[in-house]
This record gives sequence, C-alpha cells and structure tokens, in this order.
Amino acid sequence: MAETGIHVMTILLLYQALEDFFRKKPDVYFAANQYWYWEEGNPKSRRSPDVMVVPGIGNRLRDSLMSWREGGAVPAIVFEITSRGTWKEDLHDKLSIYERLGVREYFIFDPIDRCISPRLQGFRLHRKKYRRIRPSADKSLASQFGFHVRTDRTALRLIDDATGEPILTRAEQVEQAELAVEEATALNESERARVEEQRTRADELGARADEERARAEEERARAEEERARAEEERARADRLQAELDRLKRQISEQKRNGT
Repeated sequence: MAETGIHVMTILLLYQALEDFFRKKPDVYFAANQYWYWEEGNPKSRRSPDVMVVPGIGNRLRDSLMSWREGGAVPAIVFEITSRGTWKEDLHDKLSIYERLGVREYFIFDPIDRCISPRLQGFRLHRKKYRRIRPSADKSLASQFGFHVRTDRTALRLIDDATGEPILTRAEQVEQAELAVEEATALNESERARVEEQRTRADELGARADEERARAEEERARAEEERARAEEERARADRLQAELDRLKRQISEQKRNGT
C-alpha cells in the first residue's frame, strides 16, 4: 500500500506508462496494489505488489490474481515503490519470495531517495537466482520486455527501446495534443495569410495589367491619329503636287502657243 501522496503518484504514473507501452498487447494484464495469491487453499501465500505485469492471461478486470486459476501464471515483472516502512522487506523478504516464485524481473524504486542506494535497483532471474541489472550509461535499467526504466525526479520513466523515446504521461500527452492543435491553427492562419498575400499580389498584378492595357490602347489610338494625320498630309501634298504639275503644263502650253 502506498505510504504517501508521492508514492501514490509514482505508482499511478508507472501503471499508466506500462499500460500505454503494452497497449497493443491485449493479452498482458496489469495491476496496482492488488493481491496476488500463488497457493490454493493458503490465504497467507499472498503479496500485493505496487505494480505487476502478467503476460499471457488477458487484460480483463480481476479482484485479485490467483495463479492456479490462470494456468499457474506468475507476474513477469514486479515493481515495488519502497518507503521507510517497507524498504527492508522489499530488499529481502519480497526479493526472496519473488525469486523463488519465478518473477523474471524485479524493480525497487525509492521516490524520496532516503531509503535505499541506489534509489533504483533491478534484478533479473538467471538460473532461478536473481542477478542485479547493471545500469546503462544514463543510469537506466534495461528490461527484457522492450523498455528501459530510469528515474525522473520522484517518478519512474519508461523508455521504449524500439523508438528510444520516453513513454509520455497522460498530462504530457494532453499537452502534446494541445500543442499540435495550436501548431495546426497557426499553420492554418499562416496559410490563410499566404493566400491573402497571393490574392493581394494577384489583384495588384491585375490592376497593373489593366493600366498597361489602357496605356497600350491610348498608344494605339495615338498611333491611329498620327497615321490619319500623315495620310491627310500625304493627300494634301499629292493635291498640291497635282496643282503644281497642272500649272506647269499650262505655262508650257502658253509658251508653245506664243501667248
């Protein structure tokens, strides 16, 4: 049973992280602070791990875990969130029991960092005996079930080996979703602004094209006017030339006639 509010939150966050990590495996059962009985007819043969993971029995609700009703199943992973009142039992009695019963991995975590050192310890069965799990370079402990466990202030953080990314808490998932919505909204606003900018630019180009067309029409009209004037000047010159030629012929005839 959790000793403080810190212990409660540590257990809750760990349970949710495991639930999210194994969400694609409906045969994996999770429980927190639930009794596990391993010997039929002996109610004293029980423990209530802070968190336990039992593969292969289906994730349906149970009041308690009774191994003889589950084909002899025992938890594959057990987490104990230790405290001043439980650390000796967690490190000795429970460790011995879990080892004897075949719990493949056993993790002990001290969220207040005052009871055990190091505050996160892990054990794995090897030939029916527990061996300490050696910490990685980042001080996390590797599980054979596809994740690493590391400390995160007063909580435990699971790192997915497949992605190298931490399993987000529910609060972080909500925050990430809200951020995605904000980014999408900002992107939509940016896209709308870009469209408006393109529309304004198109309008400006259209107005400029209209101005150019009007100027071209004006130039064309002026050119037509100049051509008409030139034609008129050419016709006038032709008339003057014709009159001049007529006068020349008349003078030439008068000279021939002696008049």
